[in-house]
Amino acid sequence: MTQQITEKMGIKLAIIAAIIVLLMIPIAMITDLIDERSATEHTVRQEIARSTSDAQSLIAPFIYAEYEVSTETDGVHTRTKHQRALLPEQLTVQGSLNTFEKYRSIYKAQLYRADLSLTGQFDSVQLQDLAKLKLTKVVMVLGVSDIRGIGLDTQVSLNGRPHTLIPGTTLNSVEEGVHIALPLATLRNNVLTFDIKLDLQGMTSLAIAPLGARTQVSLAANWPHPSFQGEYLPVHSEISETDFNASWQTSYFATNMQELFSRCLFKRQCEQLEARNMGVRLIEPVDHYLKSHRATNYALLVIILVISSFFLLELSKAKAIHPVQYGFVGLSLAVFYLLLISLSEHVGFALAYALSALAAILLLVSYIWGILQSAKLSTCYLIALSALYSMLYAMLNAEHYALLLGSLLCFTVLAVVMFATRHVNWYGATQAQTKQQPVQQTDTHCQ
Repeated sequence: MTQQITEKMGIKLAIIAAIIVLLMIPIAMITDLIDERSATEHTVRQEIARSTSDAQSLIAPFIYAEYEVSTETDGVHTRTKHQRALLPEQLTVQGSLNTFEKYRSIYKAQLYRADLSLTGQFDSVQLQDLAKLKLTKVVMVLGVSDIRGIGLDTQVSLNGRPHTLIPGTTLNSVEEGVHIALPLATLRNNVLTFDIKLDLQGMTSLAIAPLGARTQVSLAANWPHPSFQGEYLPVHSEISETDFNASWQTSYFATNMQELFSRCLFKRQCEQLEARNMGVRLIEPVDHYLKSHRATNYALLVIILVISSFFLLELSKAKAIHPVQYGFVGLSLAVFYLLLISLSEHVGFALAYALSALAAILLLVSYIWGILQSAKLSTCYLIALSALYSMLYAMLNAEHYALLLGSLLCFTVLAVVMFATRHVNWYGATQAQTKQQPVQQTDTHCQ
């Protein structure tokens, strides 16, 4: 009899294991759906960028000049063209970013409106040396990666006098931006200062090339999740629950900017220059698609826990639960993730999780009541499932401790199950049920 009981239990465990494996199919399909929706959101953001403005990268004001040099060899006069670029002696950038959202269908993109002030000056000695050359072209250039974001409130003044920005840079190496034509008299002044009030719209990130011999950058934004970009981290930063501010500073000695800029401007090798940018990216630390994807990573654990608890109930109560019922329980757990991803696109992740978890818990508890007809067990399941989904929610919202919390949860659950079942007689768990069968057969025979 013990061998038959063991065989039946082994068959039941094999069936339950097969059900759990099969349940991974809808979980995998839901995971693919999450990836597809996330990719769609990324595509929509690119479309919004194409119709408004993309991430912005600024190349601070510099002077570009072209001049001719005449030489005479054996009575033959030749003229050769040369190029030269002057970088500012001092560059200070101060700005504030006001973020806003732009929607297309159910998807959104994070944009900002930046109010920037770029001030500084050029070295007077270099300017006077430049003025002595036979100039054919001299302009001040401001590189802007997406000039569609330049607003109407942009103003420029040189030595305190207003000037007009002209679209384009007139350069092949810096294709996007604006420029100012510089008269020769401006170069002959003892100093050339600039003050640019730049109204700029962009998406997600803002980067600034530190071209000055001494560069100082200060940025603030009403966004609590900055990711600082480039090879130079801020020397000072403050991040609160609603906003942040940060400041950078550097010099020629730290950046080797003159050489890197010359490579970019004249040889079109701009990779190292772009890496030296100072900037910030406005990120969503854990968006609802990433949270939903994380949730599916724990789907196997949740399914095993719930179905195992049903199996333990079957053993302790000596009440058979059909494999179809195990399958329905597993499917209800899988549908939770489908509800989560669909609702989160409309009402936000927190509310979507609460509604999805509530629906799954009520469905499971009512199903347990229908099977076992026990208010005590149904209440215990209600508490246990609520605790399980609450812990899962805490893990999904943990930006830096998700893996640690998940590992601790797995260990804790395993420890609880092991201690709760340490006295279970796995060979004789259904013995009480099998002992009733001979009595019924004897009564029938007597009749």
